Amino acid sequence: MKGLILCAGKGTRLYPFTLAYPKTLIPVANRPLLELCIEKLKKQGITEIGIVIHPSHEAAIKEQAGTGERWGANITYIYQTDPKGISHAIRQAEHFIGNDCFLLLLGDNLILDELTELTKLVKTNGCHAALMLSEVKNPQDYGIVEVINNRIVRLEEKPIVPKSNLAIIGAFAFTNTIFSASAAIGPSPRGEYEITEAIQWMLDQGCSVSYYLSTKPNMDVGTLERWLEANRMMLDNGKEPGEIDGTAVLDNCKIIAPVRIGQNCVLKDCEIGPYVSISAGSNIEGCRIENSIILNDVHLKQAVNPIKNSVIGFQSMMVGLHSPRKVGDG
Repeated sequence: MKGLILCAGKGTRLYPFTLAYPKTLIPVANRPLLELCIEKLKKQGITEIGIVIHPSHEAAIKEQAGTGERWGANITYIYQTDPKGISHAIRQAEHFIGNDCFLLLLGDNLILDELTELTKLVKTNGCHAALMLSEVKNPQDYGIVEVINNRIVRLEEKPIVPKSNLAIIGAFAFTNTIFSASAAIGPSPRGEYEITEAIQWMLDQGCSVSYYLSTKPNMDVGTLERWLEANRMMLDNGKEPGEIDGTAVLDNCKIIAPVRIGQNCVLKDCEIGPYVSISAGSNIEGCRIENSIILNDVHLKQAVNPIKNSVIGFQSMMVGLHSPRKVGDG
């Protein structure tokens, strides 16, 4: 079984942050989403991993993931020059996958579920496709599945009037039948080749399509609100409620867990938490911060008001800050 991670999206809803680097590299509790995806695949014993990227992201993603050696994996980079949906991205990887079955992850999703049961549905049970589903409050924002008597009968992409609240989350398992399905469909009204239409084609052809119902929170990290929510989820899922790197220096600081503070951070006269992640090299003095993400090498000093529900971009420098919500890199 091989692994495939889709990372070619532009991430326009996360501008200005994704102007500097691809969405798959944004950190959640100081861990890039791409690294978390690779680790998920490795836990399933997968060592042959393809990453679908846009050429403009090549340098940044290769710098982060490299050859895959540090995970004991072999990474192949696959290019999608004109992203037109998930099915279109899958087709770019046909040569890499060959006749193997594969586990597909969306590189902008935080997935906390273990993927063993999903993988078994295709690898062991003989299904042509398996989807991870989760009950959601806003089904109109997702690909939705209608299930009758424990069987998938219909799929729809971002329906105006959803027939269920069972959303497709960012993990799938497929046989190579998905390539025939992706080739058989045309573009949707929004100009994309939808994975829901490809899977519906498989159902219509009599293929076996099953599902695994998620037991843990998962998140499409596609907006500022979802990024902050994913950060909270990851911090709650951490091994320790207050994870502070041994190289960090804290002077007269109050820490309210859960938090994560990265390498070589220097904090003085601060109250940090709950739900704060501070990336490596940041220097913060005289600030109260909660439910926020501070990226690498940020310098904050004497914030006038508490910093809440905010993301502060890479290498930002601010003195006397007045309650930002998002501040882009640099």
